[in-house]
Amino acid sequence: MSRRPLFRRRTLSTALAAFALFGGTVAAAPATPPQVPARSAAPLDALDDTYYADALGKTGTALKNALHTIVSDQTRLSYSQVWDALKATDEDPADSSHVILLYTGRSQPKSDNGGNVGQWNREHVWAKSHGDFGTATGPGTDVHHLRPEDVSVNSTRGNKDFDNGGTELGDAPGNYTDGDSFEPRDAVKGDVARMILYMAVRYEGDDSFADLEPNDSVSNGSAPNIGRLSVLKTWSEQDPPDSFEQRRNDVIFDEFQHNRNPFIDHPEWVEAIW
Repeated sequence: MSRRPLFRRRTLSTALAAFALFGGTVAAAPATPPQVPARSAAPLDALDDTYYADALGKTGTALKNALHTIVSDQTRLSYSQVWDALKATDEDPADSSHVILLYTGRSQPKSDNGGNVGQWNREHVWAKSHGDFGTATGPGTDVHHLRPEDVSVNSTRGNKDFDNGGTELGDAPGNYTDGDSFEPRDAVKGDVARMILYMAVRYEGDDSFADLEPNDSVSNGSAPNIGRLSVLKTWSEQDPPDSFEQRRNDVIFDEFQHNRNPFIDHPEWVEAIW
């Protein structure tokens, strides 16, 4: 499998196209890329004092176990309820009637969902065949790893593991795939990693579902594993949580499942556990 640098230089045309997607007008490029505003300290401090209190100061297995207990206290959605949840969690900040698709980055009307070519559907970032949970209430409906995606691109990703390399997708530039793996566009690499690691903490085999664990393989088949862990860790470090991902975590917590992805709030916990 071919290897390339983790993050590619974006072309001017790609940048302008992305900007135009949100209705902007073209201006001179800044000398340095704009920084996403950081989450204010107060909300995270409040979460640490309450929601994450039992996890603070721990590392390794102790931290993973503490987070499992915390995030397992959640409201479960049905698979049909996921449609409405995604319309809220992935709402386009520039157009409340649209959602942003995970891999393509396209803004698409919320109402244009379904199974036809050109529509968006529900992508399981932790492929539902890895652990054979399907669309069952639980891991199959957990919106922390379910995202809107173009029907055709969702099919191309299929149940492949995540890794660097492959051929660029013509219908989703910036994403790459080969026979055994999928590489998402740079802007959501960290999002993908943190969703996978959330699933590994949330589903530990102490309910009716498999113990989901990341590994460093790209040939996991139907085993309850997904990889590559080493690549996912790098993606999480190189693409830290942005305002869209943080808002998404808040909406899931406030309006739907009432649990959080701890790796969005505390990205440093990725290295503390793995």
